[in-house]
Order: sequence, then C-alpha cells, then structure tokens
Amino acid sequence: MIHLFNKLINRYLKYRYQKIERFKTDPHGTQSQVLNTILNNNASSSYAQHYHLDTTSRLPTHLPPATYEDLKPYIDRMLSGESDVLIKGRAKWFAKSSGTSSGVSKYIPVSDFHLKYGHYTSSWDMVTVLYHDDDCPPIFAHKNMLIGGSIGPHPNHPDAMVGDISGILVHNFPKVGRPFYTPSFEDALTPDWEEKIHKLVTICSQDPVITFAGVPTWISLILKQMLEHTGKSTMREVWPSAAYYLHGGVNFEPYRSTFESYFPEGGVRYVEAYNASEGYFAFQDDETVDGMLLLLDNDIYYEFIHYAEYHSTDRKILSLADVHVGQYYVILITSSAGLWRYVLGDVVTFVQTHPYRMKVTGRISQYINAFGEEVMVHNTDRAITDVCVAHNCSIRDYTACPIFPSERRVGGHEWLVEFEHPPSDIVAFGCDLDRALQSLNSDYAAKRHKNLAMQSLELNVIPSGTFNHWLKCKGRQGGQIKVPRLSNDRGVVDEIKDFIKDSARL
Repeated sequence: MIHLFNKLINRYLKYRYQKIERFKTDPHGTQSQVLNTILNNNASSSYAQHYHLDTTSRLPTHLPPATYEDLKPYIDRMLSGESDVLIKGRAKWFAKSSGTSSGVSKYIPVSDFHLKYGHYTSSWDMVTVLYHDDDCPPIFAHKNMLIGGSIGPHPNHPDAMVGDISGILVHNFPKVGRPFYTPSFEDALTPDWEEKIHKLVTICSQDPVITFAGVPTWISLILKQMLEHTGKSTMREVWPSAAYYLHGGVNFEPYRSTFESYFPEGGVRYVEAYNASEGYFAFQDDETVDGMLLLLDNDIYYEFIHYAEYHSTDRKILSLADVHVGQYYVILITSSAGLWRYVLGDVVTFVQTHPYRMKVTGRISQYINAFGEEVMVHNTDRAITDVCVAHNCSIRDYTACPIFPSERRVGGHEWLVEFEHPPSDIVAFGCDLDRALQSLNSDYAAKRHKNLAMQSLELNVIPSGTFNHWLKCKGRQGGQIKVPRLSNDRGVVDEIKDFIKDSARL
C-alpha cells in the first residue's frame, strides 16, 4: 500500500512539474501575476491604503524599503489582534526569529494564504524536482526526519500564536502526510530543545529515514549523537535508505567533509535550500550549477538594490528584470504575509538569469570592514573550506571580528574556531587561512601588504561544544539559530571569550 501511494504521488508530481517549467519560461509575467494577487488580497489593509497601493505590475517608487524596525509598530498592532493592518483581516501566526546576529526577538506575521501558497507550495516544489530528477524516489515509502520548533501564545497577547516557523508548519501540516515523518508531530514540537534532540536521536535512529533537513551545525550534532547512541560506525548503518540532506542557513562547504565522514559510502544528495521565517525563496534544482533556483510563483514578489548603493540616499530599486549575473544585491520581498518591500537582510548574487539561479553571499550586517578590507562571509567560508581540505581537518563553526590598532600593534582580524577534527599544525593552519583570504579578497590582500595596515589574522581554537553552550546560555537554541560568522565590532567575540573564562572557573 505504501509503495502504491508513492507511485500515485509520483504521477501527481509529474503533472505538477509543469508549474515550475512555466515560471522558468515566463519569469517576469509570473512575478507580475504574483504581485497582482498580493495587492488584490491586501489592498484594504491600512498600510496599502496609506501608500496608495493598487493593482499594478510594479510597486510605486514612493513605497520605501522597510526593515523589521520600520514595520514593528504595525506588527505590534497585529499581535494585539487588530485587523486590516499589513494584511486584510487578522494574522494568527507569528514566526519568532532572533535573526543571525541579534538577540532581539522578531515576530514575522504568517498569514494563512502565505502559509499555504508560500511555505507549503515551495516545499512541494522541492519534492517535485527531486521526483523529476531521480525518477520516482521512494520518499513516500520511507520516513522523513522532522525537526520542529516550539509554539505557544505570545506572553502579552495570548490570542497570537508565536514560535519557530518550523513549529508553525508542523502544527498546521495536513494529517494525511504525517505518517511519513518521524518523530511524531507531538515529539517534534517538544519545547525543550535538549529533550527534543534526545527524542530525535532515540526515535529517528530506529526509523528508515530517507530525507533529513536542517542547519548543518545542529544536524551534525544529531548525527554524532546517533552514532554514539547506536554504537554504529557510520550513518549508513543507521539509515540504509538515507538519500537526501536538505541544508541551508549557512554555507555547507565547510561542513561537507564532516557529513561525508558520516556517510563515507556516499549515496546522499546534498541539496541547498534558501528559506527563513519570512518565506521560502529558492532551492538547488541542478547539481551541476553552484546556485539555487529562485521560486517565482510562491506568493513572493522580489526586488533588489545594488549592495554598494544600499546605504546611499540615491539608491535605486530594481526589478528581477534589471539584475545581472555576478553583481551583489540586497534582496527585498513583498508577500501576502504583510511584508511590503521588506529588507530581508541577505546579500545575493545571480549565477544565471535563464532561469534565475542565485547564491546567498552574506548578510548586510555580517562583514568586517574596519580597515577598508571589505571581507564578507562568502570570502571567509571559501577560505576556511579550502584550508580545511588542505589540512585534512573539519570545523564545527567559527566567528571573526576586528582587532583594533593600538600603540603596540597594527590592527587585524581575530578568529574563534571550534574544530570537529583539528589540524595537526594550528599555526600553519592560521597562516594558510590568512593567505587564502588574501587570494580571495584583493582589498584584504592590499591591507595585509608587508603588514603595514593589517597584521596576519589571530586564530584562537576554542573548546569543543563552546558555541552550543554559549547559545544555550543566551536562550538561543533551535534549528534556525546560527552563530554569527562575521562582526564589524568585537561584541560577539569578546562575549564568547568571557563565557569561556567564566566556564573555566566553574
């Protein structure tokens, strides 16, 4: 019966693949239709009426880009139960997100329409592509590991339900699909993160899992605990059917060798996805292309600003038709969730425009430019990946910040690195990492010339488990929580170093 159901799903997904082909063939017409639907659905909201938004193929120039802080007064009204604020009617669900580099909670509204035609539709799009590429894989003949966040009423607004977007999705998931997931949806929504991890390890290690998903830092921790729990040598012994790992949130390359050590026999397809509390934007549909397919028919209208112009008063807002391969853009989204020309905070670049495939290269707030070096996350991720390969080692995570100059020394960068498997020579690793950064970033290389403006980076290896314990003490554990990779000040690094000192005294 299960295999028959999988075949029926395959037939449906073959038909459904035509939807993806349509937006790849007519991207701009599709985006116009999406925007018209958003405007028609929400034109009666007070925000739309304030900016005189009507049905059109483009948003008007007088509508300003909006950060979360700009929309927060409207979202606070929605949390209190007010109707017709950013969307038509009321929003019951709010995705709680602290972002990557801030501990301040954000509450992203999630309308019923966007839940269905944004998040769920995008998830089905990914499954559709997998079935198209691999000719009816047995995804619905096995189990899919589920990591859900917790949900509950807002402490000050009990009628508003808040929690991780994963928890909201799990809570609203159709009952017909639940038998294909593990653990049970009740266990997946366990509010205590450590208890949830324990259940995942003990329950999912006994089930025939074919797909698993999540941020690499957390998934690698779960896989390691599964091997310890089962006494097995590799994850292939635990999950003989494992075929797909859907990852996102951070660059996967620094973690690839770790995952390949868990599955040394191969057979697992690593698929990158780009999703967040605000929506599901893209996924990797072609393994031969280093980029993800931008989803254009999923209740999100996309616009862009050149990254170099973002802080300029003369910045120009671009439509999808205006972008070019190889340039860096700040991404803006408009959706039926009530996000109007919302600054997502990510910096992206396009690798193709027929169809549109793109990469996330960093965050607006995550960079180091204390000396004009303009180092971004894609530089540091690539450098540490290459050096780990050269030194036959792997990392769990890292963060970096400036060392500001003093009377005794010139400035530079300080790195805190937590290794999964450390290199045999830490000093040589640090020197090679500095050279790799110079080869990838000409501005960094110029500032490093003869140590005149910047000294070689300072590499500090921190104890195993430090990042996880630090996040736990900050109350920031969960499948979407990530360690900030780069900071342009010393706040994060100094806090972690103080945390290490305090832990050593206990």
